[in-house]
Amino acid sequence: MAYTTDDARTRMLAMQAVTEETPFGPDVLVYKVLGKMFATLGFEDEVGRMNLKCDPDRALELRDEFEAIIPGYHMNKKHWNTVVLDGSLAPKLVAELLDHSYDLVVAGMPKKLREELGK
Repeated sequence: MAYTTDDARTRMLAMQAVTEETPFGPDVLVYKVLGKMFATLGFEDEVGRMNLKCDPDRALELRDEFEAIIPGYHMNKKHWNTVVLDGSLAPKLVAELLDHSYDLVVAGMPKKLREELGK
C-alpha cells in the first residue's frame, strides 16, 4: 500500500512538540519542532511532495537509488530532499525518512531545547 499525504501528516503531527503552519501560503504545509522546520508537505498535479532534511551523504545515495527522491525543491539541496509520494517508495522508507528529518533538526538544537524534548 502506498504512503499517502494523510499518512505523513498523521505521523508528523504525532511527533513531540510539532506544529503545522502555512507561512508560504495555503498550498504548502510546514512542520516545525520547537519552531525549527523539519518538513514541508504540498501537492503538484495531485501528487504529494515532501521536503525532508537529510544527512548530505545519505541524501545523494537516496537520489541515486530512487526516482521519487530528488534534490529539495526551493531548499538547500545539500541538506534537503524532495520525496514524491507517487506510490513507488516503501511506506517503511518514507516513515524512516520523516523520523530522520525530525531527529536531525532536534540534534542541531541547543542542549536546553533537546532536554525539553527528553533527547
